[in-house]
Amino acid sequence: MNNTLRKLYYLLMVVCCQLIAQTVLNAEIYRIVDESGRVLYTDKAAENTRNIQQTTLPVQTYRRLYPVKSVYDGDTLILENNQRIRLLGVNTPEIESRHRPGEPGGVAAREWLRNQVRNQQVYLEYDQEKKDKYNRQLAHVFLSDGTHLNLELLKQGLAFMSIVPPNLRYADTFSNAQQQAEKQGLGIWREPGYQARPLDQIASGGRGWQRFTGIPKQFQQKRSFTYLILNDQVSVRIANDHLSLFPVLEKYLNRNVEIRGWVSRRNNRFMISVQHPSALIFR
Repeated sequence: MNNTLRKLYYLLMVVCCQLIAQTVLNAEIYRIVDESGRVLYTDKAAENTRNIQQTTLPVQTYRRLYPVKSVYDGDTLILENNQRIRLLGVNTPEIESRHRPGEPGGVAAREWLRNQVRNQQVYLEYDQEKKDKYNRQLAHVFLSDGTHLNLELLKQGLAFMSIVPPNLRYADTFSNAQQQAEKQGLGIWREPGYQARPLDQIASGGRGWQRFTGIPKQFQQKRSFTYLILNDQVSVRIANDHLSLFPVLEKYLNRNVEIRGWVSRRNNRFMISVQHPSALIFR
């Protein structure tokens, strides 16, 4: 086979592989829950559609193995190549530095993570966005025995959920783990500084991640954001691009809601930005 024919042959093979892959990826997939509660996936819709939902299977995930150099804090690793890895979907309290004071639970989370990765290599699994604005890689981190460190931080009560779309993988699993840790009063959930407070205390609140309870009265949709209005001074901001993740906002109105997040202040007005429904909890 001469060079010209060889090139044509390889080109044809590439095109065929792409067509096959596109056909597979575009196929209709159905999620079925059978009578025993098992979840099955199929490309054929059955006649009884009561427990059938059309869905899209996630792209196969890949994990790569890396040696760890050090642990910066409870949710940040540094690899041997000096690349910082920010654990996806979770946030741990801050540790003391020259830029900020420490927060309760920050040292405990860092020491726990150090113990987990000491003398170990870790597998990294990426979601939709691989880097944040600080050029840190965003990843789910696993030990060789399959331990999911992001998830374990939540189970131990050492971290709280911080889901940022489009990185939504494991969001439901994380939510269940956090609920269990909170119910058991583990870690940060027993710390006085992380207890939910009435909204009228927001002006005297500290820095960092906080919890407040209030009753949204109305919502206002603007060009880029929609605001749940709790009173003349406090609102919750949701990016319009993320609204599809939330229940219809009318469901929040006139109901007692716990809001979890970071508070920003401008003059005498306060705003809490939320990016995922796990930050708005009915009480």
